Amino acid sequence: MEGTNPVNKKLAAALSGGAVLVLALSGCSSSDDGGSDKLNSWAKQVCDAVQPQAKKIEAANTAIQKETSDNSAPSDVQKTDSQAFQDISDAYKAMASAVDKAGAPDVDNGKTKQMNAVKELDDLSSAYADLKKQTDELDTKNQAKFADGLKGVATQLEKLSKSGSDALNNLEEGDVGKAMAQQASCKSASASASATNG
Repeated sequence: MEGTNPVNKKLAAALSGGAVLVLALSGCSSSDDGGSDKLNSWAKQVCDAVQPQAKKIEAANTAIQKETSDNSAPSDVQKTDSQAFQDISDAYKAMASAVDKAGAPDVDNGKTKQMNAVKELDDLSSAYADLKKQTDELDTKNQAKFADGLKGVATQLEKLSKSGSDALNNLEEGDVGKAMAQQASCKSASASASATNG
């Protein structure tokens, strides 16, 4: 029977879970609360920087899903996945640096929340860099070995997508979330991440 390799399916499913993380930085709640100017300008700075990165992650997810839904040659799957993991790693790194650069939001415990979110984004960046390395080391000459190796990558990816984004969620609780929800760039990042994840 023709069809998608089950490992590829697992990989694609795990990946779509990863898109959830982007939502954490894309102010999903909405409110008409004006909030403080200081907070709004912080939210604008973060949202504007995060939006292109959210798009980059979305494009990488799409590339992997496309490659894994065809019966592609192992070397093609490896090449696509490796590049996608690199892109996602770079995107999270850029998000970390955007949140870092924006400084602490003007809320209680803003500094702690900001530092925790930066650390979480940095950790995600490292985790995807590790996945790239793991993918690069897969044996593409042996289909069975490659499938096994890919299964390992998918398992890691699944863990990653379930690891949650508590620090990011904490960062955008309350007034920060309201301010972010006002930003056009956050709204579009959140809409596209929802679409990818649906």
